[in-house]
Amino acid sequence: MSLISEDMSDKDDVSRLKQVKESEPLQEAWDQWKETRKLLDETNALLSDPDPSMRAMASEESTALNSTLQTLVESTFPSLLLPPSPTAQLSALLELKSGVGGSESSLFAGDLLRMYQRLAVQRGWKAEIAAKNDTDDGGVKDVIMEIKGVGAYDALRWESGVHRVQRVPATESKGRVHTSAVAVLVLPLVEENDTHGEDLFKMEDVKIEVMRARGAGGQHVNRTESAVRLTHIPSGITVSMQDERSQHQNRRRAFQVLRSRLLDQKIHREMAERRATRRNLVSGSDRSDKIRTYNFPQERVTDHRIGLTLTNLSSVLEGEGLEDFIDAIQKHQNETAMEEMMDID
Repeated sequence: MSLISEDMSDKDDVSRLKQVKESEPLQEAWDQWKETRKLLDETNALLSDPDPSMRAMASEESTALNSTLQTLVESTFPSLLLPPSPTAQLSALLELKSGVGGSESSLFAGDLLRMYQRLAVQRGWKAEIAAKNDTDDGGVKDVIMEIKGVGAYDALRWESGVHRVQRVPATESKGRVHTSAVAVLVLPLVEENDTHGEDLFKMEDVKIEVMRARGAGGQHVNRTESAVRLTHIPSGITVSMQDERSQHQNRRRAFQVLRSRLLDQKIHREMAERRATRRNLVSGSDRSDKIRTYNFPQERVTDHRIGLTLTNLSSVLEGEGLEDFIDAIQKHQNETAMEEMMDID
């Protein structure tokens, strides 16, 4: 009996320590709020000082302190009051597929691939291409890329959707602007030893087929059955992988992608259930919808879900400007989640 009580006590201590640790950022923010309010009161008292230079300094300081308080109220406190994301630790599996627009779409898919690779470098993530089909003109027909790093999935998940480009193709002699599109799909990356991947499927529900990988013809044709295709019978999801050298490696990659797609379905199903009576977190966030337009002639990028337009297209494609969209959508996400928490109807 004493052993059980001691074990329960240890668990209680761990639980309390965890709660204290999780509350530290909120306590720090509250301490910052109180200290800033105190400084603001002291500064505002100097706004009526007879010395003009003192009043000017007090006015400048008051503006800065008010800005700090506004940031705490609008951004810091809401983000700390929200429950932690269950997918906060997950990496991302990013898929690009060229669509409407032919070769111009494939070229833009290559631009987007480089944009996400640059963003990964900036954030200290590791980007590795798992499968890729290039076109003869230097474009990308489709590609699957792993982006490994804490927070990669949560940061990139809202990139899912149709990305539209408007620009004059190099082959256009009359200077007319063409419109093309690329579909982006961001999935949670599930490693083989990741507990997020548990209970997503049963092996008896997966049909496994092996075949010869497609080659370039002649002596380069693959004579071994190294390509793998998986079909998850209940959902109808099919995954094919042939880019690795061995059947074992292709099988491992294919199961990784299958887990990611099934987990993505699970996350979106749970999200839909939680928000059954309300609109989605970001309006029009469905991956089949047009989410963003890249207009080259006007150097303009518009995110249609939150109505944000930036005139720094080059910076966005370099990865730096993309941070502005990611941050804005995250802020919108937090605000909407707070509204849902406060909705008592």
